[in-house]
Amino acid sequence: MTDKRNLDRDRLDFGNGKIGQLFRAMFFPTLIAMIANSALTLIDGIFVGQGVGAEGIAAVNIVAPIFMVATGIGLMLGIGSSVVASIRLSEGNVKAARIIMTQAFIAGLLLVGIICAASVGFPRQIVYALGCSPLLESHAVSYMLWLLPGLLFLFIECVGMMLIRLDGSPKYAMAVQIVAAVINIALDWYMIFPLGWGVMGAALATSIACASGGVMVLVYFIRYSDKLRFYRLKLSVTSLLLTLRNTGYMMRIGFATLLTELAIGVMMLTGNYMFISMLGEDGVAAYAIACYLFPVVFSISNAVAQSAQPIISYNYGARQPARVRQALRISLQTAVVCGILITGLLIIGAHTVVGLFLQSSSPAYALAVDGLPYFATCAAFFAVNIAFIGYYQSIERAGASTLYTLLRGIIFLVPSFILLPRIIGIPGLWLAIPAAEALTCATITLLYLLPTTPKTIQPHNHLLLSAISITTIRLCEPHNITGTYYKTINNFDH
Repeated sequence: MTDKRNLDRDRLDFGNGKIGQLFRAMFFPTLIAMIANSALTLIDGIFVGQGVGAEGIAAVNIVAPIFMVATGIGLMLGIGSSVVASIRLSEGNVKAARIIMTQAFIAGLLLVGIICAASVGFPRQIVYALGCSPLLESHAVSYMLWLLPGLLFLFIECVGMMLIRLDGSPKYAMAVQIVAAVINIALDWYMIFPLGWGVMGAALATSIACASGGVMVLVYFIRYSDKLRFYRLKLSVTSLLLTLRNTGYMMRIGFATLLTELAIGVMMLTGNYMFISMLGEDGVAAYAIACYLFPVVFSISNAVAQSAQPIISYNYGARQPARVRQALRISLQTAVVCGILITGLLIIGAHTVVGLFLQSSSPAYALAVDGLPYFATCAAFFAVNIAFIGYYQSIERAGASTLYTLLRGIIFLVPSFILLPRIIGIPGLWLAIPAAEALTCATITLLYLLPTTPKTIQPHNHLLLSAISITTIRLCEPHNITGTYYKTINNFDH
């Protein structure tokens, strides 16, 4: 009981607490956790590069899309379930929130399980489909096979982070990510250097770290949470169909988050092609530094969005639009400040940052030092975009969040990479990403400020949500539950 009482001390009242205090209580633990994960990515790359060499780094990069897809599925269902569960909790409907949580975990584990099974059954075919060469085959296959056991736990951790914050325990969520990151770094070093296990050691370290984070999430929901717990679903065809429908809706809400992960891949591929065509291998090496830094920018921006999400969703479900707008305003202000700070630090410290990756004698060093200040200007625009996208996800406007993700990740990005270098030369390569983010930011802001655009809308009452809130509960419980649920909406998102 002592542990439970201590854990409850950071529980938050999203419906009545001061918005500024709520946001700060969510933001700083989330930010620390995100920075820890970003540091993990950088350190992991350094260890593999120093301990295995270029072939090891290449093998890790080849298998990385599988890791990104599993992460994307986790974040997608994490966002979707958190939004819907927030609305249910704001209504006092704890049982519906538990059902939503359980359905999200089951559906996601099945999806990731299919990916893992296919990878185990056809490892060579998978790595070659991801761009592997015969020289890298052994490294890539080894890394993938030892990484796969951790992907299921990685999914659990990604979904769990969202729901634990919703449950009012951001410090526990922070602890999960920090513990996993520390374990990963320590085991990375030990297995790569003293044991000499190479890429197998790096993959095994990641799997063990993911398992530790996933177990901590499960322990939280089984032992500590008094609201969000796993719910025993009824095994029937009707219940299965409703689970599929509810999962589809959660995936629709969170799809923009998955798309963001995929858009990073598009950014890397398009950038690599343009840089190598104009600057050769040194240009690609210089651009790689920006790609290593982008997750840091993303993590800080995502910390803003994830901190605001449960506050916005809860008050959206409770029909408190003033509190929703206040939370959005604070998140945007925080995003702008964080973005400006990141831009300033990267401009001032360009030489120092590039020096962490390259020797000053390398031709790529000068290219990176010259280009990084241009690239750094994307930070503020990117942070605002992610905050807005998170806001629209939080109020169930999946169409808007998906559209804006497509704008910044593909529609504006690819033409910027193609056109800007032709217009202004080499600086255009580095300004392509900032241009795409700036155009997206301008589009979102203009549409939001249109007098005809409602700033918040009522929670949806379409067939799917009726199934979530009424029919599913009737199927999953031994007795019917009656009650009044919200009836009218203004669903201009469809």
